[in-house]
Amino acid sequence: MNLNDWFEKGLTFDEYEKELTDHEENYMKIYENFTLPEDAAFFRQTADSGVRAIIIAEPWCGHCMMNLPIFRRIAEKGEIDTRISLRDTHTELMDAYETDGKRVIPIIVLFNEDGQEVAKWGPRAPETTEIQKEVLRDMPEKGSDEYDKMFKVKVRELAETFAGNEVLWQHIYQDMKKKINTAI
Repeated sequence: MNLNDWFEKGLTFDEYEKELTDHEENYMKIYENFTLPEDAAFFRQTADSGVRAIIIAEPWCGHCMMNLPIFRRIAEKGEIDTRISLRDTHTELMDAYETDGKRVIPIIVLFNEDGQEVAKWGPRAPETTEIQKEVLRDMPEKGSDEYDKMFKVKVRELAETFAGNEVLWQHIYQDMKKKINTAI
C-alpha cells in the first residue's frame, strides 16, 4: 500500500476542524492549551527526517478530539506534513490498520517519501486506556436499555476528563514522541 496515494486524498487539519461538531469546543481547548515541552533536538530531527503522516480519524470521536490537537502541535513544530483520512469514508485504509479486528481510531501512520510506513501510533496511549477502563468499569450488559443510557453518560464523562487533564496530554505527547523516534 502506497500511503502517498492516501495522503493526497486526505484533509488538512483546517479542513478536518471544519467538520467538528460535538467535540469542537474541547478539541480547540486542548489545541489552545496544550504546551509542547522544550525538545529542540527531537523537533529538529523530526523536521530533518522528512517523515509525513496520515491520521485515520472521525470528527465525532472523543479520542480523536484529544489526540489530534496534540499531534497537530507536534506536527507544526516538527514540520510533519499531515493529512487526515476519515475512517468511515476510506474504509480500505482503515481496514489495513484495524486494532484487534476493530476499526478503532485515531491511528497515526508515519511514512517516508516512498509512501512506505515507518511507524504507527494509536489508537491511544496506555494512560488513556487506564482512564477509559476506570470510567467504563461498571457498565451494564451491552445491548440492554440501561447500557445505551449509561454509555452516553460515560462518553460525556470521558470527553470532559480528556479535555481537562493536562497531565494526560503530556503522557500522550511522550507516547507519540516515543513512536515518532522509531521513524526518524
